[in-house]
Amino acid sequence: MNSSLPIIGLMLGDVTGIGPEISAKLLASGAMNTIARVVVIGDARVLELGMRDAGVTVGYTAYQDIAQVEWPRADVPLLDLHNIDPQQFRRGAMSAESGRLSGETLKFMIGLALAGKLDGICFAPLNKGALHAGGWKFHDEHQMFAKLTGHSGFFGEMNVIKEFSTFRVTSHVALRAAVDMITPERISATIALADDTLRAAGHETPRIGVAALNPHGGENGLFGDEEIRIIRPTVEKLRAAGVACTGPIPSDTIFLRALKGEFDGVVMMYHDQGQIATKLLGFNKGVTVTAGLKIVFTTPAHGTAFDIVGHQGKADPGALEHAFTLAARMAAARRAARAAQPQAGAAA
Repeated sequence: MNSSLPIIGLMLGDVTGIGPEISAKLLASGAMNTIARVVVIGDARVLELGMRDAGVTVGYTAYQDIAQVEWPRADVPLLDLHNIDPQQFRRGAMSAESGRLSGETLKFMIGLALAGKLDGICFAPLNKGALHAGGWKFHDEHQMFAKLTGHSGFFGEMNVIKEFSTFRVTSHVALRAAVDMITPERISATIALADDTLRAAGHETPRIGVAALNPHGGENGLFGDEEIRIIRPTVEKLRAAGVACTGPIPSDTIFLRALKGEFDGVVMMYHDQGQIATKLLGFNKGVTVTAGLKIVFTTPAHGTAFDIVGHQGKADPGALEHAFTLAARMAAARRAARAAQPQAGAAA
């Protein structure tokens, strides 16, 4: 195994959901071995549960300290936190305690990443309600990550499918509130985030479509004037500054144009405007990225799938594999950028 590959921490997800099963399936496949060095971080008993659910065997060695892990190796290293006993939780149902422990595990992993011991974090599905009930009082995990990493400034959720990626001006807020939050500042920050993140993912000059807010783009103010007052002037200002963005484009056509290859990314005004499109096109393949933070975070775009949990073997690991692949790609790009910095300084 190449020692230059990024080290990606894999979190097994909420124990009450399908996370352990799809994690075991991914680990058993060995699909990630050529793109990253994986370290599973969690509880060995949860991994064993996932193997039983999936009907697979994963060779692993448990460690108490990540510094003990060495490469190359034939098996999977597991940093055993010994903090989650699956016997204490009902499968297929939300648990505040499981949410609390999921948050604690992620907090531990963030500490490792901030210390330079992980290059990225990929986590199997969480349950937002369980996290909140368990004491992590954030609207979503992205806000939690921003707080735990000490982030200041704009950040956002990026949803990735094969055809295109989406970014949100507003996210997990009531639709009533979202309309009032659509401002030139938030639109500009989202487009800039889209441009930067797509470049980091390998797009040299990202083509970004910007969605309208109102039906038919407002019909020249007949159905609302946000396009005229806010969205179009902001897009035109950024185009003049060199960003390849286009809009506002009505919601009922922008995703068709993106699907045909016209855009690498779509900036949407509110959550469901783009989530419906991405989940329809790639429910079992979509990936969610927390964009704009100092640490790479990726996860499947689907949830904990309580309806198929436990000894059924139905859970599809496809989205988790895509999430891990993207985490490895983005982490490798960041490692390469850091390695190039001293050379650039020496040349200057």
